[in-house]
Amino acid sequence: MTRKNLITLAWVSFATSMFFFFLFTTEKTIENLLLTILISSMYSFVLGGGNGLVNDFLNKKFPWSEATTKRAVISIVTILITNIILVYFCNYINFVVFQKSATTEEYFLGKYNFINWFTINIALLISAFLHAKGFMEELKKASKKEVVEQKLIAKSANAQFESLKNQLDPHFLFNSLNVLSSLIDENPIQAQKFTASMSKIYRYVLEQKDKELVTVEDEIEFAKIYCELLKTRFEDSVNFIFDIKREDLKKFVVPLSLQLLLENCIKHNLATSSKPLLIKIFTEGECLCIENNLQVREQIKESAGIGLANIVQRYALLTKRNVFIEKSDDYFKVKLPVLAEKPNFVNNVASDDDVVYERALKRVKEIKSFYSNLISYIVVIPLLVIINMISTPEHLWFYWPMLGWGIGVAAHGLSVFSIGRNWEERKIREILEKENNSYGK
Repeated sequence: MTRKNLITLAWVSFATSMFFFFLFTTEKTIENLLLTILISSMYSFVLGGGNGLVNDFLNKKFPWSEATTKRAVISIVTILITNIILVYFCNYINFVVFQKSATTEEYFLGKYNFINWFTINIALLISAFLHAKGFMEELKKASKKEVVEQKLIAKSANAQFESLKNQLDPHFLFNSLNVLSSLIDENPIQAQKFTASMSKIYRYVLEQKDKELVTVEDEIEFAKIYCELLKTRFEDSVNFIFDIKREDLKKFVVPLSLQLLLENCIKHNLATSSKPLLIKIFTEGECLCIENNLQVREQIKESAGIGLANIVQRYALLTKRNVFIEKSDDYFKVKLPVLAEKPNFVNNVASDDDVVYERALKRVKEIKSFYSNLISYIVVIPLLVIINMISTPEHLWFYWPMLGWGIGVAAHGLSVFSIGRNWEERKIREILEKENNSYGK
């Protein structure tokens, strides 16, 4: 129970006690006022608080979003048993202990059966309202989550597209082929090694292009092969230092991020034998770092920064940790977050997601319609009961609208939360998951 709920129950207790005191109490004394407030508070906090605690417990153990039909059945059974016990307890305290209008034997022998039955119905309606309110709140959260997931899918598709364009960098391929062409005549053996390294690099690109994360060990092994190509191309103009902690090798980073950053180092900096470019790749804290001494190359066209922005965007889809960039007069450094475990992030086929989203919207409308019907029933029926008891207590006509409308609400609920529909949706989800797994393989 939250503080807000306790305050609400206090106001309900006060309003109810004032209503009964001024309209139904003949002797308006301080003693009777305090007794009325005490009795109203007991009913409000015991019935309202008890049902609230039961609802909170069921929300934790049997969330609506995970098992709707099971939760509905458990809720009906639980609130029925709970409210019978709570109502008999409250009425016993009220009539036997406080008002002393009956003995314990008279109370349990049936003197207050009608009052107990009437109070149980009111309590059940209030409890049903609380459960409906809880379901609507969870439904709103699920709808918001669905929207966020759709946005993530769209962002992921765009990021993967940009990633693929960057992975197959045409400048790198063009430069590598030029180096290979010159090596074929000058050093055929070195040309063969260069070709083998290039094949390893592009095999790695094809293997990792659909993955969200790879181990640091795999990424470092790939980076070393890539650095060998750069070393062949630039000779003594570029030097590399690797310093990776052993315990970080089994952690995860975004694939091909080092390739993009190494290419950026070469692209934006001068590298000559007299002023070699030194590139360091090392782990620092929970980050994989790549750092180079700053020897800025004059460029006719300003860099768009697509490669680095692509890495930042892909990390944003997977973790809340940021990619950090440090720049001074002497060096340029990029820190990539190293993840201890893979996040639970699944890319779905866009067309399947559109279908699922449309079905989700339709489902939301059906559920909202049912709960609008249920809430109307909860509000109107108690009013009819009160009117009947005040106007013609000898003729209990409220049974007919309560039963007729109640059957209609129950039928509506069965059509919305039918077991067959849940089974069908579950099988569809299983089929889609199998298809997605087969695509991943």
